Amino acid sequence: MERNYLEEQRYLKAKKRVKDIKGFYGHLASYVGVNIFLTAIIVFGMMNDGKNFVDSITHFGAYSTWLFWGIGVFFHWLGVFGFGNVISKDWEERKIKELMEKDNRRDQKLLKK
Repeated sequence: MERNYLEEQRYLKAKKRVKDIKGFYGHLASYVGVNIFLTAIIVFGMMNDGKNFVDSITHFGAYSTWLFWGIGVFFHWLGVFGFGNVISKDWEERKIKELMEKDNRRDQKLLKK
């Protein structure tokens, strides 16, 4: 019975991890797609106002969304794949094992009585 519980916990943990990874890749795809679209609108708009391509593409408005949203994408990546997640997962796994052992010892004491 305990084995089934552990297998189910592993499955649920892996399923959540896949969901998190899928969410990150969806975020990354929308980041790239929306930013290409916005940059194109800004560059073509500035070129219609008389600026040349180099001035349009180097204008802060053309890449500001890439920069600020990119910071958010970076922290999303860090949460899914980065160091903080690795440290917290190790701690989480150790804590789960510790609590399970504590419950097991308590159950063994109750069964001996």
